[in-house]
Amino acid sequence: MVDSRDSDAHDTVPSMPGFARPSHQPQGPGTVQAVRPAERPLLRMRLLDAVDEDRRDVDVLLTALQQAVAEVRGLGGMVHLPGGGMSGILYLVADSGLPESMVRPWLIIPARGTAPPSRAAREDTPAWQPDLAPPDPVPGRDPAALWPSRVPAGIAHLAVPIPGGRRRGALSVLFAPGDGPGAAERAFLGEVAAWMSERLRSSGMLSPSSALLHALESGAGLPETSPWDAEREALPRDAEGTPSLTYTWDLRTGRLTSDRPVEEVLAGIDPEVMAGGIEAWAELIHPDDLPGAVSGFDMGIQFRGGFQDEYRIRRQDGTYLWIEARARTLTDDEGAPVKVIGTLRDSSETHTAAESVGRALRHMSDGFVSLDTDWRVGFLNQAAERLLGAAGDVAGALLWDIPALHAVPGLEQRCRATAAEGRPAGFDVPGPDGASWYHLRLVPVPQGLTLYITDTTERHLRESERAAAERAAAERAALVQGITRELAEAVTAQDVMAAVADGVMTPFGATGLVMLEVVGDRLTVVGSRGYSERFTRRLDGLWTVRDAGGPMGDALRTRTTLFVSSPEELLERYPRTEMLMREGGKQAWAFLPLAVSGREIGAAVLSFGRPRVLDDDERTLLTALSGLIAQALERAGLYDEATTRARTLQRSLLPRALPELPEVTTAARYQPAKQGADVGGDWYDVIPLSGARVALVIGDVMGHGMAEAATMGGLRTAVRTLSELELPPDEILGHLNDIVGDLGNDAFATCLYGIYDPVSRRLSYASAGHPPPAVAHPGGSVTFLPMTPDPPLGVAAPPFESHETLLPADSLLALYSDGLVESKDRDVTAGMGRLAELLSQSVNAMPASRADASGLDALCASLTSALLPAQGALVDDAALLLARTHPLDAENVAEWPLPEDPMAAGQARELVRAQLTDWDLVDDDLIMTTELLVSELVGNVVRHACGPVRLRMLRSRALICEVSDASLTTPHIRHTSATDEGGRGLQLISALCRRWGTRHTRTGKSIWTEQPLPAASA
Repeated sequence: MVDSRDSDAHDTVPSMPGFARPSHQPQGPGTVQAVRPAERPLLRMRLLDAVDEDRRDVDVLLTALQQAVAEVRGLGGMVHLPGGGMSGILYLVADSGLPESMVRPWLIIPARGTAPPSRAAREDTPAWQPDLAPPDPVPGRDPAALWPSRVPAGIAHLAVPIPGGRRRGALSVLFAPGDGPGAAERAFLGEVAAWMSERLRSSGMLSPSSALLHALESGAGLPETSPWDAEREALPRDAEGTPSLTYTWDLRTGRLTSDRPVEEVLAGIDPEVMAGGIEAWAELIHPDDLPGAVSGFDMGIQFRGGFQDEYRIRRQDGTYLWIEARARTLTDDEGAPVKVIGTLRDSSETHTAAESVGRALRHMSDGFVSLDTDWRVGFLNQAAERLLGAAGDVAGALLWDIPALHAVPGLEQRCRATAAEGRPAGFDVPGPDGASWYHLRLVPVPQGLTLYITDTTERHLRESERAAAERAAAERAALVQGITRELAEAVTAQDVMAAVADGVMTPFGATGLVMLEVVGDRLTVVGSRGYSERFTRRLDGLWTVRDAGGPMGDALRTRTTLFVSSPEELLERYPRTEMLMREGGKQAWAFLPLAVSGREIGAAVLSFGRPRVLDDDERTLLTALSGLIAQALERAGLYDEATTRARTLQRSLLPRALPELPEVTTAARYQPAKQGADVGGDWYDVIPLSGARVALVIGDVMGHGMAEAATMGGLRTAVRTLSELELPPDEILGHLNDIVGDLGNDAFATCLYGIYDPVSRRLSYASAGHPPPAVAHPGGSVTFLPMTPDPPLGVAAPPFESHETLLPADSLLALYSDGLVESKDRDVTAGMGRLAELLSQSVNAMPASRADASGLDALCASLTSALLPAQGALVDDAALLLARTHPLDAENVAEWPLPEDPMAAGQARELVRAQLTDWDLVDDDLIMTTELLVSELVGNVVRHACGPVRLRMLRSRALICEVSDASLTTPHIRHTSATDEGGRGLQLISALCRRWGTRHTRTGKSIWTEQPLPAASA
């Protein structure tokens, strides 16, 4: 890169191939005549045309850039050109008027980036950016990290393309804030860019190396005292017995040194070439080989690795010599490249011989590939290119890394074994299209391995057909017995399809199978083998049972198996099937009608990849099999109907939707076991309780079947009923234990019942043989709640032990059945550990919104997907209930003690009115109703109970009022006569509130009411 900032800077960096350092010659005094503004652009272009043809390219670029910036009144400018052989990169080759810190991020930019130079070069059109920003990063370099901290805001950036065919550069100019170029300035910049392109095209200018640009940024380098022997240790080994020289390229100075005179190894080369530096060496490289050589250095230094190339260099007599170059990049302590060390050897003799042999090999009918000792492709002929890809794409690649050979099993192991044994080896492999076959023959040679590829498709097909026919004849006797057994064990229609595909296709050499069933008057697809999904969808519902214009309709109408041996025969008999024949890609067909007791239930189509005439034995066998298939398909239909009814029953017993509550956000998943009518007994529920509390329940009835599903439904109903009685968790489990015990000695169930109180943030829970719930804390840690292992319901001896724990705000509770964490390959402990790990990874990524449960739904899906096998392999039902807790804020809770005298009712009314006003619940009807409710509750306590008396109000999903006392007497609504003086208070309460009830506490009882909140406050 060159710039116009400081000439001293050029003394500290090495020259690049094709770039000489700009000389800053002092200019003599001159006289400038005044010109009109409209004539100034023309005058500047004339000045550029006057630049000498022998001026160095960098001087030419810098002169043109300075003229462009001056004419359009820019702050400064840059020129980017594509790199030598390193596609996708633009390099900064000249800049003017910009400080070093501002230029540094622009040294290397991606051609496909979004910065103006990248877009201008890529899209061949000017690119404008109103605010200067760092360019996109490239591997190993982040321009944003180099961006100066004090760049003035509002600097604009305009880039115009520098034409260059498929690979273009860009001329950039920066403008002061608010000062942009007009149409005339843009046109002038385009003229300058075109002038640059013409001068660069005529000079054959080399693009700079990205590695050198990296080196320019490096600080201290490696010591120059590294011995030659140590440097050789870092290089790839040259061929034994071949003379070579070792060289060092200092990226900081551009200096080249070698361990011996160059003419001793490379005869005819200028002995002084090393003294001329890297530029002198680049001038000797053949023009056709120069891009590849520069690209090798670019990539090797860019990625700090080794690289190898073979190219021609010019002798002093004008002829060219082939050399093999190997090199490796050395870096300093900070990882910046500072040296390249390498070896050079004369490979002309080898290359000449290889060209002679290559001409013969290139036109072989068989594919030929030559590998070096590193298993990399050195040569491949035209036949091999057609199979593996163009030589330019695969040359130098590892053989087994070539995409066309990915499907060859054990290729790397075979190659290494062949080279180790020193004996040829061969094997057959299928082609990538799935229809062709090839024989690969590996032959070891002194400098690697050769691979011969012979197309054996025809021979392989003939052998396969003959072997298939022989195998079919030998297995035909056992076929009926085997398919009968498989069909007898088939349960679903998919099982029938799989049994027929596995038992019939191979013996008959078929390549496709479609099975259809009658639904109404249409034939719908049950399943297929050997066809694309698109073609299968096309067939679904296409044919009717009585379709006289198609082969399926004929087969079903006549109840006779229909055989078509070729596409021509099919088109002749059924012209409307041309499209299906073309898309299906088959060549012969057997259409099997499936009927039971005179009723059509479906059809099966067996197809072949080649024209084929089935013999009489095969036709008779297929006709017999069609009856067996029909009976199995009918049984499968009945089974599917029973399974659907069982699943429908089980789903109906589970909650259709979980309630939306402000205290908890919930989501659940239920996954039944493998297909079948034996449904399971897992269930879950979320039950709103008084005092804004919520009950979370999960259970599992042991066993599978309709009885277990019915037991599950009964237990769920009992749980909801007992919850209405406001019983604690241990007492609810005691009642459930009695219910299960009454069902018989073989009835068992596990259950976990918990109550979450959002006011105290406490969870009280009890378990009957159920796994402990997991708690994911907001920080990401996951724990399992402690509990005493009680026996399952039905065998337990109450009382059950009750537990209580304090939950942090926005904790995530996971209640689950054992089917989620236990499987045949994993015990419960390991499954719980995996559940904890998944919860810990996911809990922080979910929103804590009280109204949006989509995050929990997604987590339920991901947890069940990660913990459960495929549905067909799931041996036990699994249930998962997730609940994110949301405590009730203190501002939504108000509580007061009341005196035990008749004045308490009036005081309670005053407190209620004041609190509702504080909560902005100023609806007159609501205030009056609430005062009346509280007054009745407090009056009943003062009259019929004993203190201490407390009043509590909660603003949650409803307006909740609670009056607590020390009495255990439960009030009941009773009928009153016209002459009764009391007994109407509870009737009034019931009429005024949405619901009310009594909840027993440790110190007495609490009578509560719930009223709906106004819409604006809910």
